[in-house]
Amino acid sequence: MPPQHARKARPKALHIATAAVLITAVTATAANARPHRTTQPPKPGASATSTAGDGLNDPHLKDIAQQIVSSAENSSLDWKAQFAYVEDIKDGRGYTAGIIGFCSGTGDMLDLVEHYEKLKPGNALSKYLPALRKLNGSSSHSGLDPDFVGDWKKAAQDPVFQQSQTDERDRVYFNPSVMQAQTDGLHALGQFIYYDAIVMHGPGNEPVSFGGIRAAAMKKARTPAQGGDEKAYLAAFLDARRAAMKTEAAHEETDRVDTEQLVFLKAGNLDLKTPLAWKVYGESFKIDS
Repeated sequence: MPPQHARKARPKALHIATAAVLITAVTATAANARPHRTTQPPKPGASATSTAGDGLNDPHLKDIAQQIVSSAENSSLDWKAQFAYVEDIKDGRGYTAGIIGFCSGTGDMLDLVEHYEKLKPGNALSKYLPALRKLNGSSSHSGLDPDFVGDWKKAAQDPVFQQSQTDERDRVYFNPSVMQAQTDGLHALGQFIYYDAIVMHGPGNEPVSFGGIRAAAMKKARTPAQGGDEKAYLAAFLDARRAAMKTEAAHEETDRVDTEQLVFLKAGNLDLKTPLAWKVYGESFKIDS
């Protein structure tokens, strides 16, 4: 089980807008309660700039990105071990589980289990669908206890459920953030910075959501696609993210910005080349290749 502080540092406070809204409109209004999002697939924004390259779409770099996220999320580089993770971290969002912190009270866990049901009807979690549909916006475990935790861990041994988790991770978090980063002309580091931000803050447009943080950064610096300096823009984005984090008690530890992402940025490692060494929440991590 990961340390409590790792999970409490990133409860995705505003997981509310669709991925399509994330990419096509930074100015859309989002609700504070993280209601169940729609299930539309993300729609492409403007064409990605040629300077961004494949970036995190490269399978090896994508795996590195997931390892770095896991270092903050789970105090471990072994992100694949988190398929079975499940606990209530007492953040008002019910159970938090899986490789990206799907929550029973926010709708993304429901989307995940519905996707699993489509791929494998009658699975170990099928019986919890009625309860998950009722729990959006609630911290309650009603209809889940006492067997949900054990059944989740059992389902996590199923390759189909593992695929369901990676599918939903990509649909809601990874693909939209990387696509937006490429549209903004960012290389692999910037794509990772966007991805990590959407994992923590959710794809909304409130001030402490991904869209709000990006909007704040763009008031201070131009993106490379707008003719701006990439390092300066990313520094502005991280400043805006830090400010957003400090407005919420659950986000007050800013290590994943200060002793992780800023380390890579100050080194000028825009392509996120290995070896990578960083600290987060007092622990040291390294990826050699």
